[in-house]
Amino acid sequence: QVQLVESGGGLVQPGGSLRLSCAASGRTFSNYAMGWFRQAPGKEREFVASISRRGPLTNYVDSVKGRFTISRDNAQNTVFLQMNMLKPEDTAVYYCAGADGGDYYTPRTGQLYRYWGQGTQVTVSS
Repeated sequence: QVQLVESGGGLVQPGGSLRLSCAASGRTFSNYAMGWFRQAPGKEREFVASISRRGPLTNYVDSVKGRFTISRDNAQNTVFLQMNMLKPEDTAVYYCAGADGGDYYTPRTGQLYRYWGQGTQVTVSS
């Protein structure tokens, strides 16, 4: 069991940066692959990035490669999403999630994640 709480969202201008954090409860954080998803009103939930429990390996949707970086600090039970060069189309509620899987598991499908946070709003606008 794990509980996830996102923070760090807000309003930023195009080209700006935000760093999202996801704090996990419990002592089993390192057992899970972690991911970030986003959803805008009227749109489907979209995979953004994931990170494995070993390595770690990472996985990104093409639209954020080179701009976003996912990382994790298992000692602090926290996963991060550093977002640079933000665009208006990045505007969404961002969710972190945890998935059961192997050491190098980096799923891109929301249905594969068992645990979800409540989300944090990111708005990119002039």
